[in-house]
Amino acid sequence: MKSIGIVCEYNPFHKGHEYHSSQSRAALDADAAIICVMSGDFVQRGEAAVFSKYARAEAACRSGADLVIELPLPWCLSSAEGFARGAVGLLGALGVDYLSFGSEAGALAPLQAAAELLCREDFTAEVKALMATDGSMSYARARQLAAEKELCEGANVLESPNNILAVEYLKAIRQLDLNIQPYTLRRCGSGHDKADGELPSAMELRKRLRRGESIDDFLPQNAAAVLRRETEFGRSHCERELFDAALLSRLRMLDKESFLSLPDAADGAGARLYAAAKREPTLDAVLAAAKTKRFALSRLRRMLLCACLGLSSGTVDALPPYARVLAADKKGCELLREISGKTAVPVLTKPASVKELDERCNQVFAVNASAHDLFVLGYRAEQARIGGEDWKKSPIIVDNH
Repeated sequence: MKSIGIVCEYNPFHKGHEYHSSQSRAALDADAAIICVMSGDFVQRGEAAVFSKYARAEAACRSGADLVIELPLPWCLSSAEGFARGAVGLLGALGVDYLSFGSEAGALAPLQAAAELLCREDFTAEVKALMATDGSMSYARARQLAAEKELCEGANVLESPNNILAVEYLKAIRQLDLNIQPYTLRRCGSGHDKADGELPSAMELRKRLRRGESIDDFLPQNAAAVLRRETEFGRSHCERELFDAALLSRLRMLDKESFLSLPDAADGAGARLYAAAKREPTLDAVLAAAKTKRFALSRLRRMLLCACLGLSSGTVDALPPYARVLAADKKGCELLREISGKTAVPVLTKPASVKELDERCNQVFAVNASAHDLFVLGYRAEQARIGGEDWKKSPIIVDNH
């Protein structure tokens, strides 16, 4: 059976995601299985997802996906490069045939050109030199200036969020020497973080959820039913105050060395976060106090979550050591049987089986379990805040017939 890989967060799963799945099948293989590698309870923006990884995986499998695999937490809370490398590496380990992704460019050629440039050692050296010349210059700005020297107008692809991730996916395929055929389609709906158009962005949908508004009109019917159920049972993550207080209390217990050893803590970012966490009254105030032109908010948010969960620099230097199944439909189960024993990493369908694997697998799984225990503290319903669920929860098997 052919398979199409998709890297995703589905925060939440909306009609644009459904369109992506259906168009990928139409373009590549109508009978292929869709394998999604999805962020868990925390996403690459450095925030908690609006619904748990289990609910989002179920919504996806009821709306076009066949198999949802969790991207382990360290790679979820990494830069775009680390996020893409971990997710694409995991898809490669599972033996997918295609990688499909949305982009503003809607064509592979300009994305491939940018990916090839970013893989060059001399280009990396040029970016570092620009940052050294101007101490306030961000990595993104330095990369853009260096790319414009080489690609001229072609460097424009590095100015749009989905293009940037697309380039990182292509870089990962190239650097990991994976036999995966990439495919891109033009992103439909409103732009990133926009509210205009028939399909608002995922960020706009999250804002509406937090205002207590219904977003059902923008979701596939089956996905909407799953998320309504989660909301009714108090398992949505739309009220930040309680959760932010839990995070801030944890941050204030950490010593300075814990901040200095964080991923991306160089250039004084770790020290600034440490000082702000000890002083400021809210999480937003911590971020505002630590932010500079060089330190983007998303980077700082990821660092704070890494601090709370005990992640340190170097965690994502290697690839994810296992593939944990969150949800599957009938075709996804068939694919799992077909690839059983043939994957480059162990596939976990029962969480307890991780104890039979090596120490690194257990360490990564334990971090994910701790992250879920932290995540549930943001639920409105007290009875839903129990700990230890990640060690017990089996994959959700969906019957779409």
